[in-house]
Amino acid sequence: MRADAARNLELVLTTGARMLAEDPATSIAAIAAEAGVDRRTVYRRFASREELLTAVYEARLDAIEAAIEAARLREAPVPVALHRYVELIVGVNRKWPTEVSRMRSDPEIWARRQRSVDEVERFAQRAADEGFLRPGLPAGWASRVLGQLLHLATRDLPDLSDAQAADVLVDTFLRGFGAG
Repeated sequence: MRADAARNLELVLTTGARMLAEDPATSIAAIAAEAGVDRRTVYRRFASREELLTAVYEARLDAIEAAIEAARLREAPVPVALHRYVELIVGVNRKWPTEVSRMRSDPEIWARRQRSVDEVERFAQRAADEGFLRPGLPAGWASRVLGQLLHLATRDLPDLSDAQAADVLVDTFLRGFGAG
């Protein structure tokens, strides 16, 4: 793909993610106009609004999967992995604000989402096993609360950098669920 075509695709997808998060009924024409590209450019790449929506969700999942890998949730020290994961996911949420849970009807996308959820759950269990989280919490509770804190940090801390938001969130999470 040519560099300008790749930039246009990225711009259409990120604009689409932002606009679809604000209004799930947003049209391709509106997304194209906001992105500053011709509507025909978008239709050459995506035959329908659903194809565009699927591409937005796939791009978000790609970014989530890359963040999980970069955070090294299985091998990095828990506090380091947690901070890196949170910092990266805040960035993902800011760039790709659409919620993947709307794609329950697409089995492939839903399976990818679930693998990411499972990986974070395994990390939370490792954090508990290594004494960073209180024992006795209901199964899955810490990882679900972490997900909600990520949404709050993304939405309610817009003036903080991704790293600063991660500082606040990790402190809140470890003090709220911490073992000591």
